[in-house]
Amino acid sequence: MTNQTEIDVDKLARYFKSHLTMLPTEYTQTETNRMTLAFFSLASLSLLGQLDAKVNETNKKDWIEWIYAQQVLPTGEIPDANENYCGFRGSSWSGRVYEPNAETCSFQHYDCGHIANTYTALLNLLILGDDLSRVNRTAIVKTLKKLQQEDGSIAPTFGSVERDVRFIYCACSISYMLNDWSGLDVEKTVDHIKRLQSYEYAVAQCPGEEGHGGSTFCGVSSLALLGRLQDGLNNREKLIKWCLDRQVTGFQGRPNKVADVCYGFWIGGSLDILDGFDMVNHEELLKFLTTCQTKMGGFAKEPECYPDLLHSYMAVAVLSLLKTPGIEPIHTPLNAPMSAFEQLKTTAFWKSS
Repeated sequence: MTNQTEIDVDKLARYFKSHLTMLPTEYTQTETNRMTLAFFSLASLSLLGQLDAKVNETNKKDWIEWIYAQQVLPTGEIPDANENYCGFRGSSWSGRVYEPNAETCSFQHYDCGHIANTYTALLNLLILGDDLSRVNRTAIVKTLKKLQQEDGSIAPTFGSVERDVRFIYCACSISYMLNDWSGLDVEKTVDHIKRLQSYEYAVAQCPGEEGHGGSTFCGVSSLALLGRLQDGLNNREKLIKWCLDRQVTGFQGRPNKVADVCYGFWIGGSLDILDGFDMVNHEELLKFLTTCQTKMGGFAKEPECYPDLLHSYMAVAVLSLLKTPGIEPIHTPLNAPMSAFEQLKTTAFWKSS
């Protein structure tokens, strides 16, 4: 770990640039989420003000084309075998032709969009300055309808048995960016988030479970994007207290756990949305971040660990919350650089509203 008390922006930028160029071998097992790994690097470079310096226009266009090539589209036939599976996959699919300008694609078993990678694909396109003109909004919204369950929860892919608040957050973010909420039953969604709030007033992954920092951010941000914070939280003040109680130097995700860099954003972001971030001890939080900055340039989850993309991005997001000079502001509910949010407002989906 470094002993410096300041963040080395240049070394950080080189760290994210290197991961955009070639991922270390250890990331092989995460190949199916390459889209999200790209988001961690692209969003970080944007927040650091280094995107244009580290990613030239040719490479930006190449990234945009690759992202569109991962879009699972309708077949163009009736009935549509892809109706339940549209969105963006996390990486290239074996046997698929590289077609970034396709308007339809044939059905292939197990080839489907994933709600988390659809979320990060849209953000990546906005960060790279795309206008979303090739995004099939209608198809994605139809698939969202198929992913929502009777109790209001959301599955990540059609037929999956997974259910937790992360996928509700992705669905709300996608609906917000596409400016189309018809894919969600909003009342069922809000009611489910209410049921996720524990006796501590934090948000759990699933009903009846323990409140958690990551799921609290997902629940709070979903309500913010829905415009339902006022009636969707069971007790705003006690939730703020629970979040503030998680600061030990950095933030812990649950009581009696050690501090972890990522919760600086998950819980810090929740407090930011709830207008409580000013009550955080900024100096202690920044000091904890610097102890987790590594000689390699990225951030580890805690001191004496190796860096990884997720925690490195989260650290940069925290620096944005802290209003660190030179760091771009973040749109907290979307978890996106403010420049990406400004790009969103120029797209046809928003101009037409």
